[in-house]
Parts: sequence; structure tokens; C-alpha cells
Amino acid sequence: MTAGSEPALQLLPLVFADPGEARARAELLLESAPAPLPASIAHQVLGIWQRDFGDLRIALTHLRRARDLAARADSADREADVLATLGVALVHAGRTRQGLASFERGVARGTGHTRARVLYRRAYVWWVLGHHPEALEDVRRALPVLRQLRDDIWTARALTLRATVHLALGAVDRADADFTAAERLWDTTGQEHDKADAVESRGLAAFRSGDIPLALRLLDEAEERYAKLGTPTYMLSVRRCEVLMAAGLAPEALAEADAAIALLDRLGGQSTRKAELLLAAARAARSAGDAHTAIARAAVAVRLFAAQRRLWWETHARLVLIEARVAAGRRSGRLVGDAAAVAERLASFGSPAAPEASLLAGRIALALGWTADAERHLAVAARSRRGGSPTARMTGWAAQALRARAAGSRRGVLEACRHGLDVLDDHRMTLGASELRAHVTAQGAELAALAQEVSLTQGGPRRLLEWSERWRATVLSTPPTRPPADATLLSGLTAYREIAARAEESRMEGRPVPALEREQRRLEREIRSRTRHIRGSAPHEGARFEVPRLLDRLGEGRLVELAVVQGRVHVLLCGRGRVRRFVGGPLADAVAEAEYVQAGLRRLAHPGAEARLPLVEAAGARLQELLLAGAVPHLGAGPVVIVPPGALHRVPWALLPALRDRVLSVSPSAGSWLRARETEPPRDGRTVLVRGPGLATGGAEVPELADRYGTATVLEGDDAQVPRVLSELDGAGLAHLAAHGTFRADSPLFSALRMSDGPLIVHDFERLARSPYRIILSSCDTARLASVGADELLGLVTALLPLGTAGVVASSAPVNDAAVIPLMLALHKGLTAGLSLAESLRDARTTLPSDTVHQATGWAFAAFGAA
Repeated sequence: MTAGSEPALQLLPLVFADPGEARARAELLLESAPAPLPASIAHQVLGIWQRDFGDLRIALTHLRRARDLAARADSADREADVLATLGVALVHAGRTRQGLASFERGVARGTGHTRARVLYRRAYVWWVLGHHPEALEDVRRALPVLRQLRDDIWTARALTLRATVHLALGAVDRADADFTAAERLWDTTGQEHDKADAVESRGLAAFRSGDIPLALRLLDEAEERYAKLGTPTYMLSVRRCEVLMAAGLAPEALAEADAAIALLDRLGGQSTRKAELLLAAARAARSAGDAHTAIARAAVAVRLFAAQRRLWWETHARLVLIEARVAAGRRSGRLVGDAAAVAERLASFGSPAAPEASLLAGRIALALGWTADAERHLAVAARSRRGGSPTARMTGWAAQALRARAAGSRRGVLEACRHGLDVLDDHRMTLGASELRAHVTAQGAELAALAQEVSLTQGGPRRLLEWSERWRATVLSTPPTRPPADATLLSGLTAYREIAARAEESRMEGRPVPALEREQRRLEREIRSRTRHIRGSAPHEGARFEVPRLLDRLGEGRLVELAVVQGRVHVLLCGRGRVRRFVGGPLADAVAEAEYVQAGLRRLAHPGAEARLPLVEAAGARLQELLLAGAVPHLGAGPVVIVPPGALHRVPWALLPALRDRVLSVSPSAGSWLRARETEPPRDGRTVLVRGPGLATGGAEVPELADRYGTATVLEGDDAQVPRVLSELDGAGLAHLAAHGTFRADSPLFSALRMSDGPLIVHDFERLARSPYRIILSSCDTARLASVGADELLGLVTALLPLGTAGVVASSAPVNDAAVIPLMLALHKGLTAGLSLAESLRDARTTLPSDTVHQATGWAFAAFGAA
């Protein structure tokens, strides 16, 4: 050991405790022209910093200099240590053969403690390369030495690495044991970067065990720790992409991966990390339905992994590439063979993705009519239905359903679909956030569609209705988990309201402030993130939908559920003790007509558009033909409930000629209507009237309604602030909110009503113990919803229904503020006479003036639920 080397040696642990400080000290040390040994350490520290957080080319320069200086210092252990660090950098640079050769020399030169540390780093490289048995063997050799020497830092690193390898092999319990042991050791050290890495790894373990909220919380915590240290987070981005995709948030995952790739390219970072990020981006693009982007990203990832000699990773990338090509419409015998080869190789690696590859091979073979080949591959994939993660079991049940369909077994298909959706139900209920519950249903879309197809061809209308309900609006079947009293979340919501109000005021004055809008977006991300951390409170125990119960509750009314099977609408007419099916038109045609009608209503909301009225009415007649078809003569004279699919939620149903003069309500599902029908009103039945700021009419109906109800609580001006409004709405019998509505298609849970202190958003409503029994939203676009997942809807209306609201009146289009006032006054007149919302709205339309603006306003509003 030479003079000055002792302080230099302290830099090596510092680079993983405080990387920025270690870099600064190393640069300062080199300015003093140190001896070869401390100079070697300083260059090694700078190489590590550049390797992990900067430019890999600069890292290699520093590490080669460190190696040469170690040789000049005639220190075998120093040289071995640098060779190991250089080996890691070379592998990350894609120079795998050179990197492994560097490790061979390092293992040969090092002794005792140093050799154990070299073995640990080679184990890390084996993991990067996907050589898991070799990684476990090197950790096995290193750990006893590290433990014997009481080297807690390197022992904890080795345990964390072994746990990560176990996760790659699907051994979650073994990984948990190692993570727990490592965490106890990290608590005794000051290695802040290593601690952040441990938190990140625990997030991965939580994800592998199926706990998405915990995984998201831990990954967010790790990101905060890395941010304090000023270090990039490429691997964390890869892992977060996995979790986001499992939560059904593929577009968000793709954006995360692409942003990390752009940063990596800008900094000149590790090519190994770039390949992993490209694979994550390809998976996300495939899940988001963007097959061509998935093909492009996966093809580059395959080339990079191959050049880096990372066969495990290359094989996973090839799986995504084949999946994307199939999604783009390609089918061939060669693809069957490619998928089968990938499945075989993944199985040899012990990869949990092997059943997914077998399922893919079976799907392609079925599409080609190769039933024997398909059965062979699907049988292998179906084995995973009995155990493993929810994703693995879902894969297995999907394979089993396809096997049954190929064998002509209707019962087998339905049984497999039922089991698969039950698995996803249980998984869905571990999620507390309604956003995640809605998005994750996309994973069950194929099983639900298979069951519907079989029910249509071999079942009957009742069976088709049951399966249409099985995977529709499931988010409404149970209330979302009420957010806990999280001080950070509450503070974030308050800050968001203030910033959003200031940003809106600036925009209205024609002087938008970019800094305010950036802060608003940051707060949105923070609120969304903390909401996603909420765990589900209980397993799924909701009552199953029962057709006899529905028919009994309908009485003299009719319920029309529109099921979509293979792109065509099927009309299921329920009433008078039976379910009948009528064939409607193509869904795509109906969606196009609905968009045309919406555009027409926007024009009719303003005077001077009278010439468009016949065109809009004609489009309404075409919609009726597409969506009700032969069911119209059988609707009877009683109330009608319409249950549309998510793609048709914006249809103004009162415009359809057969429904124009009826008592009409809309519901996201028949099950949701039943729950609303059976919801009891609160005992006190108090009325709350809210008037927000900035309305063109000033909310002129509110004073008249206050006189009509007498004892109603009226909130306006400074009293109409979000905390007070929420307090009064909680448990109310009737609420009328006259406030500007804003629908956020990009983030529906930030759809809002404007109060005096800022926006009242969906996240706020979800904090209510019980939302009002009846609620009337008298402004524009308050019934607009985002269709996500399999067939889920997110927005203001659907946020209220599972919280105790039995009925909502809201508009699905822009409306004329002045024309709304007489409609609302007439609506409340019916309510005070004891009518339901649907009855009151029907009668209110008949009292409106006959001009175009008032007619369009009446059509734009709908009654939801059953109150």
C-alpha cells in the first residue's frame, strides 16, 4: 500500500453512497499528480461514474487508464479489481467477449476478498447476459468469503443480485428471502445508491408476486432516492414499464421507455441498457396496439442483444417481434416454427414467458388451420393455468379456451373463460385505484370475446346477455377503495386546485403562463402516482349478475343491452320475462353516425343552425336502424333502459325516434342498473344546490330552485369551495351542481367541475363516504366518458354510481347555457311531484320551446341509473 492510497480507497464505497461527491473528490485527487495506486483508484471511480451515469466511451478510457496504473503499482488485487470494473463496462458497451476475457484475468489475478468481489461482478454480468445458472454459481462462490470477512456492503449486493436472478427464473419466494436478508444489511450502511437499488429491486419483487400498487409505490420511492443523488434511472424505467403494462397502461409505458432511450442516447450511455429499453418499448407498443412501432423497436433490440451475445434477452425480444408481426396481420408456417423455437428456448432457460410463446405458436397454427400442431402447442401453454402469477394463469386459461374451441366444446370454452376471468377478477380487486381497475380489464378482453362468440352461435340470448355482462363496466360492480387520509395526497390536491385555477384564469385572459401549466402537469402526475399506490381492500365478492333478477326488477319496462360480437351489434331486448335477440348493424357504422350527431348537436347549441336540424334528425333515424333494428316494435309502452357498449356512450338516445317521447335512462351495464335500482335513498334526504363561477347565465336556475326547496343548502361565491362542497354533498339526497364542466380525454379522472377555489375533480368525488342519491350536473359535457380497458368507462358519471348515487342527469354534448335553465326548472318540478329523474327529464323536454336550440339542449341530456 503506497502513501496516499488509504484516502483514495474510501472513494470506492463513496461512489455508490454519494456518486456526485465521489466524482468531485476523484477529480481533485488527480489534480495533485498522485502515485500510480491512488491514481488508479481515482480513474476507476471516474470510470464507474461515467459507466453508470454518463458516457460509456469516457468510462472505458478511465478504466483502461486505471488498469494500466494498477499494473505499474504492481498490485495484483488492485489490478484484479479494476479488471472486474472494466469487464462490466465492456459488456455494457456490447463488447461481451472482451468483457468476459477481462473477468477471466481478474479472477486469476485476485485473491481472497478481492476475488470474491470480482466473482460478484461477474455474476452481475452473467445476469445481464441472461446466463442465470452461471450467475448463481459465481454468487455461491463469492458469498461465503464476503460473509466470513463481515463485508456487509458486498454481501448485501450479492444477496440482492441473487434475488434478482431468482425473480428472472420465477422463484419469488427465494427472491423475497434474499431481499429481506439484504435489506437488514443495508440498514447498517450509508450506501444511499445501493439502498435505492434495493428499494427498486423490492418493487420488482412486489410486481412478480402480483402486487402492482406496492410495486408502483416502491419504484416511485426508488426514483425519489435516485433523484436526490442525481443519477439516471434506466433500469428503473425498464421495470416500471413492466408494471405499467401489467396495469393496462401500455401507452404510458411506451412514453416512459422512449423518454429513457432519448436520454441514454443523449448521454452516450450503456448499449446493454438501450437494448433492454428498446425491448420494453416494443412490449409496450405491442400492448398499446401499435404493431408497426413494436416491430421496429423489437427488431433493433434483437440485433443489439445478438451483438452483445445475450441469448436470454435476444430470445425474449424475438418473442415480442413475432407477436408484433402477428398483430400486424402476418400468418405463416415459418412464424409457427419461429414461435415454437422461441418457446423451447425460453423453457430451457426456465423463463416464465415460455407459456406465452407456446400460446402464440398455437394461435398462429389455428389461424392456418393446422389443428394438430395447434393442439400440441396450446396443451403446453395450458399447463400454466394451474399456478404462477395472474398473467401466467391467464395465459394458461386462454390456451385452454382455444383448445376447447378447436375441439368444438362449447362447455369447455365457457369453463376456461370463466376460470380465466375469475383469476383476473381477483387480481383486479388487489388494485385500489379505479383507473387501474378499469385499464387492467383489457387483459380479459379476449376471453370475454371468445365466450360471447360461443354464446352467440351455440347458446341463446340469455347466455349472450350473461357473458356480455360478465366483463362490462366491472369497475362499477364495487366501490373504489376510499383513499386513505394521506397528508401528501391531500396537500397535492389542494395545490393542484390552486395552480389549475390560476392557469385557467391566465388562459381566459389570453396570457397563458407556461410555468403554471408545467406545475399543473407535475401535480397531476404526483396525484395520479399516489392514487395508484392504494391497494384494494377486499377480494372480489360482488353478486353475480342474474337474468331472472333483472327481469323481475324491470316490471313493465324494457332493458336493451347492445352486445358487440365480431364487430356487429346484437340487440338483447329484456322484458316481460324473456330475453330476445335482434341483429343490428356494424359497430363502426354506428360509431361514425354517433360522431356525426355529436358534431350536429354542437352546431345546434348556437342560434342560426336551424338548417342542420333535419340532418341531425335523419342521422338519429339511421342510428335507430343500426342500434335497435327489429327490437323497436317490441319496446312496449313502459320505461326503457339502454345499456350501450363503451364505444357508443356518447349517443344522444333521446334523439332516436322510437325513444324520443319515452321514459328513458342509460346505464353502463345491466348489473349497474340493478344496483342503482336497489339502492336505498338516505334518510335525511337533504338537498344541496351549488353555483360555480363564470357561468354565462350565472347559474340563474339556482335561486329559483332555492325558493322551491326552501330548506336546501345553497353554496355559491366563496361558499362554493371544494372542501365545503364535498362536505355537503356527502350523503345528500339530491344535489344540483351548476358549474362549468371540463372533460379530460387524456386523463378522465381529472375531469372537473369548476368551483370558486378551483376544479372539483373525480379524485375528489372518490373521497366521499357516500355520494348524493340523485345528482344533476347542468353544464356541458358532464356525461362524457373515456372508454378504456375491455369495456370500461371513466368520468364524472361513472365515478358517482359505485359510491351510492342511484341516478344522474348530465349532458354528453356542449349545450346552450340559457336553454338549460328552463329544462332544469321543469326537471325539478317533476322531482318535487315525486317523479324519477328519467320521468322528470322526459316531461321537461315536452315543456321546452320548439326552437332548434331548446330541442338540441333537451336531446343532449340523459338520465343515468335508476333513481
